Amino acid sequence: MHFAAIGRVPGDPILGLIDAYNQDRNPNKFDLGVGVYKDANGLTPILQSVKQAEQRLVDQQLTKSYIGGHGDSRFGELISELVLGADSPLLKAKRAGASQTPGGTGALRLAADFIAHCLPGRGIWLSDPTWPIHETIFASAGVKISHYPYVGSDNTLNVEAMLQTLEQAPIGDVVLLHACCHNPTGFDLSQDDWLKVLEVVRRRELLPLIDFAYQGFGDGLEEDAWSTRLFTAQLPEVLITSSCSKNFGLYRERVGALIVCAGDAEKLTDVRSQLANLARNLWSNPPDHGAAVVATILGDAQLKAQWADEVHAMRNRIAQLRSGLVEALAPFGLAEHFAHINLQRGMFSYTGLNAEQVQVLREKHSVYMVGSGRANIAGVDGTRLDALAKAIAQVCTR
Repeated sequence: MHFAAIGRVPGDPILGLIDAYNQDRNPNKFDLGVGVYKDANGLTPILQSVKQAEQRLVDQQLTKSYIGGHGDSRFGELISELVLGADSPLLKAKRAGASQTPGGTGALRLAADFIAHCLPGRGIWLSDPTWPIHETIFASAGVKISHYPYVGSDNTLNVEAMLQTLEQAPIGDVVLLHACCHNPTGFDLSQDDWLKVLEVVRRRELLPLIDFAYQGFGDGLEEDAWSTRLFTAQLPEVLITSSCSKNFGLYRERVGALIVCAGDAEKLTDVRSQLANLARNLWSNPPDHGAAVVATILGDAQLKAQWADEVHAMRNRIAQLRSGLVEALAPFGLAEHFAHINLQRGMFSYTGLNAEQVQVLREKHSVYMVGSGRANIAGVDGTRLDALAKAIAQVCTR
């Protein structure tokens, strides 16, 4: 028997939460685990700008042929402008280019293989904590993983410890940085913090890999790009992974890009040739539909303005849910204890709840979140904040 010795891999804990939530018959349950945006009706909506772009494609698209190893060239141009700025000197000098990937996860995997094959011996530094898939992607590619402190057991951002650790990183290593809306903690660096990190990166000659999965969900589409544009303006070489899952709501269409910034146009061509070769052995050609939707939106002034308004509305709703939850906790004397939720950005919050409290929330109150206490604030039902606050208060006073 060929398969007799093959064992079973435990399921992904977050995907396991989906199954447990779906099987829970409590009509008042809360799904704060899975990282998708939900509207006031509990649905992950298709944006109206996306609907209009899709209809335009149905009416006008002429072929379903392959789109090439780097994907839709128009998508690549427009996503690079969104990330780096329409007037970016790097784009004008042809020092930056995007390779389309199946989602932001695909961009990370392409970056991991690039590091392993083209920068052999370089390790990568991840924040502690970070998105768990960061760990497995780079490990699977054979890249050595190290960690720098970020948020500690006291549930506060520790920038000094981060800087001290990166000062010890080997010359030339790669450091993964979250551009905004840090996953899983929601704690972001200030502009002053970013300047300090930049100096360490420059001094240690580290290669920044900036994971930009939530553009527009922090402080705004332009504001969230500040750190990325700072690094690309100050350093000759930067890798950026971009995702269109959240801000375009294109989760299942798998739309992302790996943007490379190189010292000159000739070197960029060299790097992109390597990326196309690596992608050929990963997915050959990326999927077209989602990228064509994004290119249609970003390439049309009216659709782009409509989309920007929709992103603004999603961001505002998440901010209102954050402040609303803290206010709902006030009658229980917990507003100050959970004040950090208002300081965090994006969909996720490190609530500070421990694994035992999370377990009780799930078993006694049908509140589902990751065991680390990470909650998807975008999954909160805004009409039931009082009920959620009451459940949290009960586990905090046990």
